[in-house]
Amino acid sequence: MEQQEVKPTKFYNDLKMVLLLCFILGLAPFFPEPHIWGKIRWVAGGAVGMGVMDWADLLWHGAPWILVIRLGVLAVQKRRKNKAI
Repeated sequence: MEQQEVKPTKFYNDLKMVLLLCFILGLAPFFPEPHIWGKIRWVAGGAVGMGVMDWADLLWHGAPWILVIRLGVLAVQKRRKNKAI
């Protein structure tokens, strides 16, 4: 009997880990408003005065949300593929 090697799940494919990142990193600091929300409003207002550090900060706090969207798209694609078969 052969033993199969179990590969660890990458963190960016684990929905629980990505959701945890969204709520901890994606929303931090929580008060007076989530940081990502302030950055999105700033960009929506024309991004006047945003420097390189602000854009990097937006990417840093937005990365977990991008991962959640990615996992959602992959789940929908998988569901469509299974339906077509």
